[in-house]
Amino acid sequence: MAGNNGGPWGGGGNGGDDKGGNPPPRPPRRTGEGPQIPEIDELMNKGREQLRVLMGGGGGGNGGGGGGPALTRGTIGLAVLGALVLWGMASFYTVKPEEQSVELLLGDYVSTNGPGLNFAPWPIVTREVLPVTSERSIDIGTSQSGLDAGLMLTGDENIVDIDFQVVCNITDPQQYLFNLADPPQTIEAVAESAMREIIAQSNLAPILNRDRGAIADRLKSEIQRTLDSYESGVNVVRVNFDKADPPEPVIASFRMVQDAEQERDRLQNVADAYANRVLAEARGEAAQTLEQAEGYRAQVVNEAEGEASRFSAVLAEYAKAPEVTRKRLYLETMERVLGQLDVILLDENGNGGQGVVPYLPLNQLNNSQRTTPTNGGSN
Repeated sequence: MAGNNGGPWGGGGNGGDDKGGNPPPRPPRRTGEGPQIPEIDELMNKGREQLRVLMGGGGGGNGGGGGGPALTRGTIGLAVLGALVLWGMASFYTVKPEEQSVELLLGDYVSTNGPGLNFAPWPIVTREVLPVTSERSIDIGTSQSGLDAGLMLTGDENIVDIDFQVVCNITDPQQYLFNLADPPQTIEAVAESAMREIIAQSNLAPILNRDRGAIADRLKSEIQRTLDSYESGVNVVRVNFDKADPPEPVIASFRMVQDAEQERDRLQNVADAYANRVLAEARGEAAQTLEQAEGYRAQVVNEAEGEASRFSAVLAEYAKAPEVTRKRLYLETMERVLGQLDVILLDENGNGGQGVVPYLPLNQLNNSQRTTPTNGGSN
């Protein structure tokens, strides 16, 4: 019997014919079967029917169809209002105090805006919001990246494993977005290149011990200078020099070498101290010998000059009275010569020819007479 089979979607059909828009009836389920999953075609047909009803059309079918809600001005107004709300939500945006926004008109730079509520009519104008006061850290080194980025060659042809960290922030969002294709990768490449240049100009020992602070300051200046030449809009806040060690496979041998070098330096210091002490003593003895020689020279010269002056005086007196002077010189000479001798004169004819008692210590008496001062008068 042909009837108007109005379905739940408002459509009708002729029995099992699917030309009216309704799908053909599914076969009954068997006993014990669970609920059957609708097929894809059936789901698509139901979706099309629901869309047709919402747009104001009715379900199609030879047996007549049910009417749907008509598209009225109120519906259109609500749709327009909803679209405006969505457009406003996409166009108005808020920038936080630590951020700045860059507005783009069809991809071209328009302006940079500060914190607050801003308006960018989407989709003609888009924006990029960037944190400018927060610090960003970029880690470089073997332990940080897992690669060999931290292995560097020093000026004395040694290899050192360095880990460091570059801390930076954004000063110009426009330059940061448009002048650098990949800002983190660019900063990492610049920092690694600058560090390799500095390490290549330094020796290994200062890098491991005392020059880390100086290297970090120089590295910060080099990175900032290169980024400024790129007009990157990035400010390097600081550089953290985390680690500087020999490569892991040779660190034990390196420590043995360091111990040997320290022992060598200690022995060198001991040898230098001994050399300085011996050299100081030798210089002192040399100076003393020179002083003694100088004193002896002065003494000999003075004595010679004195003898010459005395001879000149005697010669002048001799010229005045040769005979007297000759006798006086003879007597003085004999006195000087005989005064240094122990001379004992014995008179064999004196004292009745008995001689001198042999036990008389004449030498001692003679010496005591020489040492006893002569008084100016006698009592």
